[in-house]
Amino acid sequence: MKLIIMDLKERIKYFKESDNFWIGLSQDFLSVLIVFVMISSIFYITMGRFSPVVAVESGSMTPHIQIGDIIFVESADRTKIITYNEGKEKGYSTFDEYGDVILYKPQGIEGVTPIIHRAMFFVREGEPMWPGGPPAPFAGYITKGDNPKTNPAYDQQGSVSPHIPVKPEWVIGVARFDSIPLLGCVPMALRGTFTCFENR
Repeated sequence: MKLIIMDLKERIKYFKESDNFWIGLSQDFLSVLIVFVMISSIFYITMGRFSPVVAVESGSMTPHIQIGDIIFVESADRTKIITYNEGKEKGYSTFDEYGDVILYKPQGIEGVTPIIHRAMFFVREGEPMWPGGPPAPFAGYITKGDNPKTNPAYDQQGSVSPHIPVKPEWVIGVARFDSIPLLGCVPMALRGTFTCFENR
């Protein structure tokens, strides 16, 4: 047993002190991997997600969140969503407006680009989805982009989520902190999306 431990110590010492190119490359890779695991773990502990950053791809939240901004998203099961109506009553705001901005799967569909819009209010099944609107087929959030030009109506009044509230289980998370401008332009460009540069 002592021989095995000594042999292992010698191998570790050789690995740490070697001038060999491939061993040096392995050391760098291992260092990056350790840092990545540590950062991911911190994100998961604090935000409930291993990858809590999202690049904003549309201008529907302008002027409060711009195309190419990076936002941090806290997992929905870690927090309570405060709607615009609740925020107005309590004096609670995020991104320069009342209530929380949520990231949700449109119509609950997996694998499509999530929507980043503000939770305006919550409706129960059978309640009108907006004043004079049709009854909600099930309980959920009525949502809307902050941009008055591109999003003058609720998502449920248009094509984003037509006549369908956002079910709580479709919500991926809640946007937290301030957005980081421009940082999302790089991953968007690598995916072939250049709207960030066209609108700056």
